[in-house]
Amino acid sequence: MSSLIRVLVVDDSAFVRKVVSQMLSRSPFIDVVGAARDGAEALEMTSRLAPDVITLDLVMPGIDGLEFLRRQMAIRRLPVVICSISHESGAAALEAFELGAVEFVQKPTALATDRVYEISDELVAKVKAAAAAKPVEPRRQTPAASAVPGAPVRSHTVDEPLEAKNVDIVVIGVSTGGPQALRQVIPLLAADFPVPVAVVLHMPVGYTTMYAQRLNEIAQLNVVEARDGDGIVPGAMFLAPAGRHLLLTRASDGEVRARLDVRPFDTPHRPAVDVLFRSAADVFGSRVLGVVMTGMGNDGLMGSAYIKAKGGRVLAEAESSCVVYGMPRAVVEAALADRVATLDDIAATIGEML
Repeated sequence: MSSLIRVLVVDDSAFVRKVVSQMLSRSPFIDVVGAARDGAEALEMTSRLAPDVITLDLVMPGIDGLEFLRRQMAIRRLPVVICSISHESGAAALEAFELGAVEFVQKPTALATDRVYEISDELVAKVKAAAAAKPVEPRRQTPAASAVPGAPVRSHTVDEPLEAKNVDIVVIGVSTGGPQALRQVIPLLAADFPVPVAVVLHMPVGYTTMYAQRLNEIAQLNVVEARDGDGIVPGAMFLAPAGRHLLLTRASDGEVRARLDVRPFDTPHRPAVDVLFRSAADVFGSRVLGVVMTGMGNDGLMGSAYIKAKGGRVLAEAESSCVVYGMPRAVVEAALADRVATLDDIAATIGEML
């Protein structure tokens, strides 16, 4: 890659192509090398201009964003940032992640206004992160049925059921590359996994409900988008809804329940990994296992420090398998990680640390 990040903008709206190009060009690190109006033109320009990153609308006439991804990824895999409207492209966006897109920026619905400029900082940050990302290779999905009952790992058998000797909850934080990473890890956790799993995935509002449903289709755990008041029970994974923090609280009857809140307001993300991790440590003390996976930034760093201060343990994804080695790097460099594992080994390592 050259010193400047070469970006191709793909959108069927001339206005959006112009505005997105202007926003990106304001960064001294980005060079917009072209703008395509549909997938067919994008394929030709990608071949000719060799961009480092592509921003891609999904809903376009002719060759749409998904078909472009299928064709382009078969030729050369490169980082793609989806830039689309949620209500127009919900299911398509999840499929785009499965095809190899690494990030998503939600366009305002009122396109022909200055509101489009509101996404400027987010767009630049995600393009810069995508430029440093490893293109996501589509992975063969592990069938949920292959998970051994009572165990999430190869090393356990039916005669050796997994017991939670050290942990009462697993909390996971993940961002860039997260939709694909969770699809690899969660199906390896069996239906009788002995502790609950709570997850924060950085994803725009409007997508976590569908993502939880799709993940549930391939998982043995019962995967749900967390609702206020849900009982946090073993055998289930609770995904924080986009736009609200997921906190855990212990009720007067001793049961642990989910609480959803827009507060705190001063976090870069909502939901935030730090908020979930801290609340888990407050409720479960030393019996928390925090898992920090691929993603840009350092969300999860303070939460991991809090888990460690309470006597819990932290697992970080290894650099070699991260799409973006940001969140795990922050944890590792702060000497907060008890273990480091590649994506292929995270489920097994969770089982060992239980």
